[in-house]
Amino acid sequence: MYFDAHNHLASPSLAPHLPAILAAYAAAGITHAVVNGTEEFDWPTVAALTSAYTGSDSVSASASRLPPEACRLLSSYGLHPWDVGNRSPAWLETLRAHLTADPHAAVGEIGLDRWMLDRARPDDPRLAGLRRAPLEEQLEVFKPQLALAVTLDRPATIHCIDAFGLLLETLRSVPLPPRGFLLHAYSGSFELVAPFAALGAYFSFNAAYLASRHTRLRELYQKIPLDRLLVETDAPAMLPPPAHAPFSFSAAPALNHPANLAASYAALATLRSLPLPDLTAIIAANSHRLFLKG
Repeated sequence: MYFDAHNHLASPSLAPHLPAILAAYAAAGITHAVVNGTEEFDWPTVAALTSAYTGSDSVSASASRLPPEACRLLSSYGLHPWDVGNRSPAWLETLRAHLTADPHAAVGEIGLDRWMLDRARPDDPRLAGLRRAPLEEQLEVFKPQLALAVTLDRPATIHCIDAFGLLLETLRSVPLPPRGFLLHAYSGSFELVAPFAALGAYFSFNAAYLASRHTRLRELYQKIPLDRLLVETDAPAMLPPPAHAPFSFSAAPALNHPANLAASYAALATLRSLPLPDLTAIIAANSHRLFLKG
């Protein structure tokens, strides 16, 4: 009954491992996973992957052909702020086409990122080959994607680093998705949780925050309202500490295995002083409400 609210299963780095990942999903009891696209070139890969593994609770015609233990992969399409600077002139029309083709897809990963402008190293390999769009340009791309979520009645998944004040100001100034939105791997202040939640936000816990240096974030996730809490992996990124990463790739040990989600649930249950079955039921209800409504 585990639901991964945010991952990048269509990443090329995971492609050689997909059969093993899907088998591990079944073994770990992972029933749903939201697969995010971040730029125009990976949207077709997300579509191809998720079309084969979409479950009945997403009203898919393929559901009857899936074994009952198969994980249901849910698609999400968006232009990530890191990729804004390399977009094509047709990016918005292409995004709209993907969302229209899949009536149950979410919008995301979208957002705002000041970190890459102010704190990222010039030679950070994660940003190699990318033009780092200024915040004004990021906003020009972020707002029409939110508008698509509103028009099509889809949830949105939002990335934000070092720009939470601007994000809150922006969300207060535009129509928002009726279904709500996810602030994935939220790392802002606790003081902003209530204002964001009042606008429809959910907040997903990531096991990377179990590293010793993230004391503040562990305290944050002890206090986020339970009815606004989700769990994610962000795999293959955000590798948890070894004690919370029972699954790994022998050929690529630095990658976060998506099946580590189950260990993330167990760690969060300990943080919240809740029995694991109780937390799992709460997260399942929250996740279905946001991503599977209707």
